[in-house]
Amino acid sequence: MGTATPSAVTRAIIKPPLPRPSPFKPPERRRREEHTQPPEEEARRRPAASQLRELTMDPLEEELPPPPPLPPNVVPIRAEDAAAADANDAPPDKPTKPKRLLMVRPGLGKKGQPIQLLANHYKVSVKSSEEFFHHYNVIMKYEDDTLVDGKGVGRKVIDKLQHTYRAELLNKDFAYDGEKSLFTIGALPQVNNEFTVVLEDIGTGKSAANGSPGGNDSSPGGGDRKRVRRPFQTKTFKVELCLAGKIPMAAIAQAIRGQESENSMEALRVLDIILRQHSAKQGCLLVRQSFFHNNPDSFVDLGGGVMGCRGFHSSFRGTQSGLSLNVDVSTTMIVKPGPLIDFLLTNQKVDHPNRIDWQKAKRALKNLRIKAAPTNSELKIIGLSDRNCNEQMFLLRQRNGNNGDTNTVEITVSDYYRVHRGIELKYSDNLPCINAGRLKRPTYFPVELCTLVPLQRYTKTLSTLQRSSLVEKSRQKPQERMSTLNDALKRSNYDSDSMLKACGISISQNFTQIEGRVLQAPKMRAGNNEDFLPRNGRWNLANKKLIKTCTINRWSVVNFSARCDVQGLVRDLKRLAIGKGLEFEDPHTIIEENPSKRRASVSVRVEEMFDLIKQKLPGAPRFLLCLLPERKNCEVYGPWKRKCLAEFGIVTQCLAPARVNDNYLNNVLLKINAKLGGLNTLLQVEVSRGIPIVSEEPTIILGMDVSHGQPGQSDRPSIAAVVSSREWPLISKYRATVHTQSPKLEMMSSLFKPRGTEDDGLIRESLIDFYTSSGKRKPDQVIIFRDGVSESQFTQVINIELEQIIEACKFLDEKWEPKFTLIVAQKNHHTKFFQTGSPENVPPGTVVDKQVCHPKNFDFYMCAHAGMIGTSRPTHYHVLHDEIGFTADALQEFVHSLSYVYVDGRRYQRSTTAISIVAPIAYAHLAAAQVGTFMKFEDMSSDASSSQGGGHTSAGSVSVPELPRLHEKVRSTMFFC
Repeated sequence: MGTATPSAVTRAIIKPPLPRPSPFKPPERRRREEHTQPPEEEARRRPAASQLRELTMDPLEEELPPPPPLPPNVVPIRAEDAAAADANDAPPDKPTKPKRLLMVRPGLGKKGQPIQLLANHYKVSVKSSEEFFHHYNVIMKYEDDTLVDGKGVGRKVIDKLQHTYRAELLNKDFAYDGEKSLFTIGALPQVNNEFTVVLEDIGTGKSAANGSPGGNDSSPGGGDRKRVRRPFQTKTFKVELCLAGKIPMAAIAQAIRGQESENSMEALRVLDIILRQHSAKQGCLLVRQSFFHNNPDSFVDLGGGVMGCRGFHSSFRGTQSGLSLNVDVSTTMIVKPGPLIDFLLTNQKVDHPNRIDWQKAKRALKNLRIKAAPTNSELKIIGLSDRNCNEQMFLLRQRNGNNGDTNTVEITVSDYYRVHRGIELKYSDNLPCINAGRLKRPTYFPVELCTLVPLQRYTKTLSTLQRSSLVEKSRQKPQERMSTLNDALKRSNYDSDSMLKACGISISQNFTQIEGRVLQAPKMRAGNNEDFLPRNGRWNLANKKLIKTCTINRWSVVNFSARCDVQGLVRDLKRLAIGKGLEFEDPHTIIEENPSKRRASVSVRVEEMFDLIKQKLPGAPRFLLCLLPERKNCEVYGPWKRKCLAEFGIVTQCLAPARVNDNYLNNVLLKINAKLGGLNTLLQVEVSRGIPIVSEEPTIILGMDVSHGQPGQSDRPSIAAVVSSREWPLISKYRATVHTQSPKLEMMSSLFKPRGTEDDGLIRESLIDFYTSSGKRKPDQVIIFRDGVSESQFTQVINIELEQIIEACKFLDEKWEPKFTLIVAQKNHHTKFFQTGSPENVPPGTVVDKQVCHPKNFDFYMCAHAGMIGTSRPTHYHVLHDEIGFTADALQEFVHSLSYVYVDGRRYQRSTTAISIVAPIAYAHLAAAQVGTFMKFEDMSSDASSSQGGGHTSAGSVSVPELPRLHEKVRSTMFFC
């Protein structure tokens, strides 16, 4: 989404000489921008990755053409002389900006009621050692020198290598990551070690040299060699282990002390690899640091041939109390093992093989592993045959007597199994065959002889019903989760691992006891100056007026074939609205969808509805209440939102009227009031301007998040959203700006986008809106909450994203120097807290900054919400940068307060609740998700891009289409809540 043009009010205030100036920019800066940027400025604004490539590129790697011959009258000049001459005339270079480092903890918080807790961290003792981890690169090839590409075979080969050559390897234990890195304690005999490894009866999914599984020529699609009877299929591998580096084991102690370096991070990585290898030897499915056993008791059926599989996460972490092992419950999705035909019937919800859609089946089966009878070989599916079993022909090579001669006959797959294998197919004759060979040398198997092997990840998008079922069936109460984790640790039996023993690692069997604090909930204010105190993270607005109400007028109801009493719904909504203090006029009309259009395409249905709106309304409505026939994933939702918000600038609220009651409608009214400019409640400290630091100087709060496509949508552009506070000193009111960027790119690439004298980035619009809505005051303080980044990306956030935000401020006014505080919020972590002596979740407001936090850096865990179902997941806040100067107490109380300003219109709750993460991040996530529904990206038309001047290119990426720009009437509203 592009950048907003300043409003007419802003232009009238500023009166600048240029067409689209900013209220922040002095005239001398605007004059200078008419000239070309100096080269060093252009270089500074280029993406950091491209500059790094230029700095690190080896000139010998570039095959440049030889220089042309010099003319006879030209004397060459040495390069260093020319550079020195240029340096005398060139302006002095700008000093290189020092790299920002993660900030150190300023102290511990003290406010709040102490509470004794347990954490799912197990203390680890480490014996000091002068030894080194030796890192070897693993190069694995077949006999013909082609590289091994199968993931599963690597561990089998290394295990066989270690067993075969144990004496030559000095009885060294290995820590192998399954791909290209292997670690030992102490060195192997040679710097470069070469081995030949022979595996028997491997199940790699790669066909044998003759094209048949199991080494038997007579399989359908078999090759052109003589049939050789042998008990096993053997495969020879060539393995090279080349020394890549050394890591002192003493670096583990550095990690414990918070002295993070490349060595300390690598040392912890080696320990995590040992955990992965330990679980791999137990036959687990590995998903990063999560491990899943083939235990039917851990499976839950989600329908559609998909199962949830409960396992556990296990990783080492350096904390204030030393090294700890973090163990948590983890869940992934797997394909239901068993007969292949059962999976297909369940997946497509049909009751007979003849009703299977084989094009869908082909997509669903690709790359799944099967065992095929009667040889029971494990193979990988690459596709289906073009014809059915009783029609699919292949060449079968047979012996002709005992003289060794062979002859070739053509036979169908069905006849082959009947005649040569003695297997009469029951139902596969008229079905396609499974191709588990290679593209140019297929190997066919009847469906009924194929069985899906266990523990195969399902990576496609779950349906709404499957997702709900997974969440419902994965929940565990705190006591149940604690028991599961203790059992997982005992079952893992890490103390028996020889590599961990060699590292001097021993792991406690008990949870870590820690001390937390419970912060008091902030006082709230409703209408009529009524103050109240939330209890257990909840408050009820049923009998309270809203603090600032809007007028619901010039509005109508549109009904996309939802079955309900529309007149009764409007009456109930009006009754409740008046009780909340809202001025609620009757709708102008109720517009019903033409029944003949119900089966039309979504775009046609939306266009037809807007034609009816134009016919029946005297002018543009201010608000539209949209009734949808389905509660979740209604296909009308995205196109309807796009039409209202991008094309016409109409505030809209969608609802599905099934099971509507007063609780539901009360929450809908909260959303409508916020979208139309009202305020439901405020914090008492907002009203009294009593928030430390934030209320004292103009402060803008930013929430930033990047939303990615669902699994299987790797080519869908990611969506970056920036939500910003407005009307300071309030911290309860926000607006959003949204852009697209390259798929799966987590770093935000559009925060600052200079184009000539303009900036089309996400930040500029937020800053101008704050200025116009906050009494023409620039923010002196900028507090940034960033969601969705891992710890390995923290330095990028403070050195790239923060720098872009600073650039955006300087572009508006180069003399303006606000102070910045940047905080990353993580929900996707594995630390949980439990009350000692109580089966309940930790109380809302629980904060932890001792014992299980980073040894040196400024971080803390906050559980602001009341966990009613399952085990509460705290948010892990990392304060990366703080120029404003918050104390630990001040920042923790501020973060806690921001969990109470969210407009909560979810589900059928009887009360409004504190949320688990700060409101700006929750809003950024909502804004990215809602704007992302505007269109299906594969169908984006050229006019959608042209509304922004075409697509844009992220750093080091291909051009991606931009989202349609929001209409100026709704651009500064809370349309996303």
